[in-house]
Amino acid sequence: MTEFKKTGSTETPPTPAAGPEAIKAIPVRHYGRYVSAVIAIGLLASIIYAFSQGQINWGAVPDYFFDDRIMRGVGQTLLLTVLSMAIGIGGGILLAVMRLSKNPVTSSIAWSYIWFFRGTPVLVQLFVWFNLGLVFEYINLGPVYKDEWSSFMTPLLTALLGLGLNEAAYMAEICRAGLLSVDEGQTEASHALGMSHSKTLRRVVIPQAMRVIVPPTGNEVINMLKTTSLVAAVQFTELFRYAQDIGQNSGAPVEMYFLAAAWYLIMTSILSVGQYYLERHYARGSSRSLPHTPIQKIRANLLSLGRPKGGMA
Repeated sequence: MTEFKKTGSTETPPTPAAGPEAIKAIPVRHYGRYVSAVIAIGLLASIIYAFSQGQINWGAVPDYFFDDRIMRGVGQTLLLTVLSMAIGIGGGILLAVMRLSKNPVTSSIAWSYIWFFRGTPVLVQLFVWFNLGLVFEYINLGPVYKDEWSSFMTPLLTALLGLGLNEAAYMAEICRAGLLSVDEGQTEASHALGMSHSKTLRRVVIPQAMRVIVPPTGNEVINMLKTTSLVAAVQFTELFRYAQDIGQNSGAPVEMYFLAAAWYLIMTSILSVGQYYLERHYARGSSRSLPHTPIQKIRANLLSLGRPKGGMA
């Protein structure tokens, strides 16, 4: 009987091929960015050089920066901003509700108001209120109030009416957009629970609409702060008017304009910080993780500097 022997193969198994070679990624060079950066730096340097060669008395700016009249003007500017925005926000909410009403009369009145005040310049509206005394000699509200128009329409009231009523038209559209951003199912569910229309607005719709309303409202507050400079034309003394008067008396009008611009920048910067935290507060209902605040970012960067590379601290 023939025997067969099983012999293993004497051939050496092939060596597995080496893995793919690591690709060395080379970042694309964006030469356009370098060129634009050089041009921007050159323009900035030329502007700084031009102002350094001008006959500007820069020492007058710190001399009058905390002058009593300037500080009084800052206070008047902030007061006018707060009061005008209060009128604008209150009127805007009312107009937005009227605009969304199913009543054609109230809806048409709100639309006409918005159309008129958004379609005419603020400065024109200020002059109209200021010069109504040429048309009406007295204001007569019956047993409530009666006086001469010139005594009634003070520069402060002129400024409040001109700025506040104009702002109400813009706030109406902002509030209307925020109310429309809330899903109709929220209102239907509230009505199914027996809540009235006004209670649904207060408890359900408006809190959710604030996430959409707050950012543009913050922009309107900052814009209102700057727009208050227009009321100098109707004899109301605020920051710009005080700076203008000081510049004329001291012989440094341009320097005082720079001073006023610096104060406007300080106030708008503070308002921008407040707007950021207010937006962050109302974003809690829509974002699971809120973005880090500037202080948290600085703290995280400082902590990362103390950690060793490649491991945990």
